[in-house]
Amino acid sequence: MFSKNNILPAITTTKGSDWRAKIKEADDLGLEEVALFPTCLDKKGREELYGLLGKSKIERIPFVHMRSDMSPEELDFLIKKYQTKVFNIHSSGQYPFLFDLSPFRNRVYLENSFYIFEEEELKKFAGLCIDLSHLENDRILQPERYEKFCGMVPRFIIGCNHISAIQSRTHFNEDLKEDRITSHFMENLSELDYLKNYPLEYFSKYIALELENDLAAQLKAKDYIFDLLAVDK
Repeated sequence: MFSKNNILPAITTTKGSDWRAKIKEADDLGLEEVALFPTCLDKKGREELYGLLGKSKIERIPFVHMRSDMSPEELDFLIKKYQTKVFNIHSSGQYPFLFDLSPFRNRVYLENSFYIFEEEELKKFAGLCIDLSHLENDRILQPERYEKFCGMVPRFIIGCNHISAIQSRTHFNEDLKEDRITSHFMENLSELDYLKNYPLEYFSKYIALELENDLAAQLKAKDYIFDLLAVDK
């Protein structure tokens, strides 16, 4: 059953996110459990990240957005030290994998992004990581991509989710060469209202807030989302 505990505040590493400050804030707030997005850190950066985490009060990281250059030893470290249950990754067509991930097949979920992967690739993983903001972006701006992905959903396990903000204005993404309405920075809680467009079946046991906002703001977002989805309190 869906519960508030399914929603995890996250330490993100995108350009606008001060991940070092977030680790300190987690300690200040007494958080022992977070999701982790080492998405924008190379190996050296991740080593610093793990070093700071090791000095923090964080004990559990159930959900990690892995990178294509993360080694089996790195995944083993996260599983053993932080009890990581699930990972998500982007398609190898977008970011080629440097290592064989088959030993972790039952833990790794493929995320929907602007890159349209095929079912044959998806079958190599445990199932889907539905990034709900990516999905909403496509529903509004890329309906063909949206329809193709939604066609896959009923046939695969949904193992984890990302939630970011959806803005009312578009911005042009230079890397993707397309307009987007997704944002990793939430300006207002109402930017999460789009989640009402999706059935509870699209939400999993592990839901990470992929937001650059500080953890205090993410905890408010967690409460807001739980109330928004009108599940049994």
